[in-house]
Amino acid sequence: MRYERFRSKRGRAALPLALGLAAWSLAGCGETGQDHEAAPEAAPPNLVFILADDLGYADVGAYGQASIATPRLDRMAAEGLRFTQFYSGSTVCAPSRSVLMDGRHTGHTYIRGNKEIRPYGQEPLPDSVVTFAEVLQEAGYRTALVGKWGLGGPDTPGHPNRQGFDYFFGYLGQRHAHNYYTEFLFHNEDSVAVPGNRMPEPRRGDGAGEALDKITYSHDLIADSALAFVDRNREGPFMLYLALTIPHANNEAGPRGMEVPDYERYEQMDWPDAEKGMAAMVTRMDADIGRLLDRLEEHGIAENTLVFFASDNGPHREGGRDPEYFDSNGPLRGIKRDLYEGGVRVPAIAWWPGSVEAGSVTDHVGYFPDILPTFASLAGAAPPKGIDGIDMTPTLLGRPQNQREHEYLYWEFHEDGMAQAVRLGSWKGVRRPAQDAIEVYDLRADLSETTDLAAQHPDVAARLDSIMQAAHRPSPIQWTKR
Repeated sequence: MRYERFRSKRGRAALPLALGLAAWSLAGCGETGQDHEAAPEAAPPNLVFILADDLGYADVGAYGQASIATPRLDRMAAEGLRFTQFYSGSTVCAPSRSVLMDGRHTGHTYIRGNKEIRPYGQEPLPDSVVTFAEVLQEAGYRTALVGKWGLGGPDTPGHPNRQGFDYFFGYLGQRHAHNYYTEFLFHNEDSVAVPGNRMPEPRRGDGAGEALDKITYSHDLIADSALAFVDRNREGPFMLYLALTIPHANNEAGPRGMEVPDYERYEQMDWPDAEKGMAAMVTRMDADIGRLLDRLEEHGIAENTLVFFASDNGPHREGGRDPEYFDSNGPLRGIKRDLYEGGVRVPAIAWWPGSVEAGSVTDHVGYFPDILPTFASLAGAAPPKGIDGIDMTPTLLGRPQNQREHEYLYWEFHEDGMAQAVRLGSWKGVRRPAQDAIEVYDLRADLSETTDLAAQHPDVAARLDSIMQAAHRPSPIQWTKR
């Protein structure tokens, strides 16, 4: 299969900076090209991937959270399939999203670190990368990214419209996405003003920082834009990648970084403000996910739509919050920036009424590289060659006997040196920066990774070491944080 860029020449609605987003949202326009006509019978399913930002494994009620209300995600799990051993692409934002896009683990994917090389973030994805959006676009899907991108800025080959997305609304750079009260967002390749918000002078070029006037909450615009895309494309087939910014902190705001319009039901709780903000963020996100599921049902397309929910990495210790306050990682060791389970094992729920068995639970071991081949399979398309993912369709459809399993899962992390981790069956190996020795854990007996068994199992340590060496392919970019 030959993949090409699908940048439309048929015109795209251009919006001036001064145009208010409220008026734009009501207009409901903006994809490159035209909407599809009604899909024929036996059409491939619509595909929705919802990505939370820095949500911990146990920050959802269905995964044991007792203090933060997530009724719609809990209902989604009760009506769908809950994964207990699903992993993100990395332990930080940008490489995790790169893995999601191209189906290759962090030893092979293009963007492997959060280091900012250019304005609006990382070295952009090059033309040579084939994203799952391009695969689906070629298969006839209308494709949209709403929310946070982080894989290429304006006028680069990494821009979403040049990586398979017909429609984009949100943040291009991950630092910009810290600011929930930004003065501007991007609509396709144009920047548009956000009503009422005001930044201090001198303004940062990427829009990051803490606003002086906080009127319009960007998450609300993102949620509304996602619903509008579904409304416009309900005849399908469509793919929506809803990359939420919640519950990431605004790092530039310091201890006030858990920005949210109000604490709602948590206002009277005897909690630190940052924890009230965390809880309010997650419950607000949960309600908007419920709105999306309701909208699919209202349009009568829920039974022809797979919705997959996950987080990009483990819980954070930023914006004044403590991940231990709500026990965000549950029994798992580590948080964001760790390659222990708490940094990479994430909540994951699949919802597809009539196709995914309600109330089902799977211990299938999967991770972000699997999304590309799974979506390609459901769309009737062939994935690119050389990826690391495995099609999870048998697991989704309740046929585990037909499910291929990974030989191993691999991660590497480039901050202050390179860390590596491998999961091989129930064995987990972790090599931290500046250490030659590999830590070995048996996740079946020690989920919390408390007892290093490397000395007792040198053969396992040697096998894990060989995988680490083989799985890492040198990158042309130096990602180590300086």
